[in-house]
Amino acid sequence: MNAPEETGPDAMRIDRWLFAVRLFKTRSAAADAVGGGKVHLNGERVKPSHGVKSGDTVTFTRGAVVFECVVAAVRLRRGPASEAARSYDETPASKARREEFAARMKVAAGLTPRPDDRPDKHDRRLLRQLRGRN
Repeated sequence: MNAPEETGPDAMRIDRWLFAVRLFKTRSAAADAVGGGKVHLNGERVKPSHGVKSGDTVTFTRGAVVFECVVAAVRLRRGPASEAARSYDETPASKARREEFAARMKVAAGLTPRPDDRPDKHDRRLLRQLRGRN
């Protein structure tokens, strides 16, 4: 028999919610992003301890794409990815931006020149020096 879905109190800290719904790998990474002003709740910059509730809009930059979602549920704890995905609804504009960015990256990857063979020890050393990693 399936256990009932665990939904938490009316409000939960935004850093805990971002971690619980698997939008960030760690809670400290979520707290750093919120504290650094990279996460906005309903269009406003908030602190990591600010509460999030159903119906709120959360916006943050994921890589080079702005991710925007509406909170559908507040979970008590971090669960499987399939349950976490049901906790928010990505906006159509955000989904379109993400898909357009993925298409551009696919084209860019196809146009990038690739060497015929793998670099040897000497070539790898030169590549590390070019990248600034001695």
